[in-house]
Amino acid sequence: MPRQLGDLEDAVMTRVWQWNRPVTVREVLEDLQQERSIAYTTVMTVMDNLHQKGWVRREVDGRAYRYTAVSTRAAYSAALMNEAWSRSDNPAAALVAFFGMMSAEQREALRDAMRIVRPDLPGPSEPRTREAPDEGKREAADEPTDEPTDEPTDESTDERPGDPADGTGPESGR
Repeated sequence: MPRQLGDLEDAVMTRVWQWNRPVTVREVLEDLQQERSIAYTTVMTVMDNLHQKGWVRREVDGRAYRYTAVSTRAAYSAALMNEAWSRSDNPAAALVAFFGMMSAEQREALRDAMRIVRPDLPGPSEPRTREAPDEGKREAADEPTDEPTDEPTDESTDERPGDPADGTGPESGR
């Protein structure tokens, strides 16, 4: 799991993520110098460290390197949140506390994200209801029939759909 970036590492990665293109040490240096006094060799060392840690990849361009982010800031943030959450001795309580710290905008972003992950969730204006099954109705699948079906039964053979042996399972193609 990722370790939180240091202040200078974060400042460099922020530019790499924002620019979303291959960047040179010189470009990052010039932008950082608008905020602070910093040496070329310091930025070069930080970018080399980020490469060694796997945050950026680099390609030779003449006598310099061009650096590109390996993942997005969103993926980095998600990994940090997951790491912090997984270290909790009470994950549910940690989530409740985290949600309690959120602003209204953050809670709305969370609702939007949940609708992406679970499209069946109601939107903000839709009522949240639970559908109770009709007590008087039985599903056709619940009724026994003597008609043959194409569905596998408990007496299935060794060749089941999705079985790795038949090349259609999750391990196929590896």
